[in-house]
Amino acid sequence: MLNFAVDPGLLSSYVPFEVELDFHKGETYLSLVGFLFYHTLVPGLPIPRHRNFEKVDLRFYVRKKSAERWRRGIVSLRELVPRSAIEVTAKIFPGEPYQALSMRSQVTDDEAGVSSAYEWRWGKKWEGLCIRSLGRSQSVPAGSHEDFITGRDWSYTKREGLTTEYQIKHPRWRIWPADHFDFNADAAMLCGDQFVEPLNAKPVSAFIADGSFVEVLART
Repeated sequence: MLNFAVDPGLLSSYVPFEVELDFHKGETYLSLVGFLFYHTLVPGLPIPRHRNFEKVDLRFYVRKKSAERWRRGIVSLRELVPRSAIEVTAKIFPGEPYQALSMRSQVTDDEAGVSSAYEWRWGKKWEGLCIRSLGRSQSVPAGSHEDFITGRDWSYTKREGLTTEYQIKHPRWRIWPADHFDFNADAAMLCGDQFVEPLNAKPVSAFIADGSFVEVLART
């Protein structure tokens, strides 16, 4: 996860109905997140050759007031997925802003440390992000910046005048703070000219999360 501070004015037109931007200590963020999906079931059933794949997500953070409490969620601006996985991701998250590309990834966890790399190809050019940590995993304190980024239980999509809502259930993740990271991509191609400046700035934070089993519950 690479997390960049962003002017909230750049995000206002992308905020779905009935939700609002979420802030941590007066700041809100764009995050570039690489995921590996393993043993994927849709809905509850395997799809041959579509169970394991990469996904790179450019997202920002919102919240929605419910009867009980604030629901902390995300909105995706762009989601990169392999061409072979577009069918299954569209069934899990219909209406999301997908871009199907050739993709590859590598994750290493050994005595030398933990590292992850995700790459995608525009034409003949490979772009991507990579992170390395030499330390041990850490718990995420409640209310921290890292909790703001990782503690998200909802996903919202602005579609045809409506807001689609998904609940994303997973346990609290542990993280490895980055010892080194690299982001090599054409930001304008990835997400548009308006986000070039924040994505070319130094990230506010960079870390690897351990991940977990995840359950997606669709709502409208």
